[in-house]
Amino acid sequence: MARIAGVNIPTAKRVEIALTYIHGVGPRTAREICAKMGFPRERRVHELTDSEIVQLREIIDANYTVEGDLRRQVAMNIKRLMDLACYRGLRHRRLPVRGQRTHTNARTRKGKAKPIAGKKK
Repeated sequence: MARIAGVNIPTAKRVEIALTYIHGVGPRTAREICAKMGFPRERRVHELTDSEIVQLREIIDANYTVEGDLRRQVAMNIKRLMDLACYRGLRHRRLPVRGQRTHTNARTRKGKAKPIAGKKK
């Protein structure tokens, strides 16, 4: 089993698909990496030699921010926005940020419902 950037890559899948298991490597980036390495699209991970795996690992480490470093960078960006107390930071602090509905739900983020006087008809 190949291990790249701290992630075990599935061996039966195509290299292009297997690389997307790494956080920070999407389909487009995986295609770019395979093009740099000169792999055909149908090449499988179990067909790679040890030297090719080492070369893949070096390309990813040198040119891309992945896994722990990327997660840390994103977390620091969000923390910076929250510390600045800008609009985006306040949204991160108070509301869900992944496109969920907030009109009626989102009680875990918003807290217990507060009654409003005179609202009842």
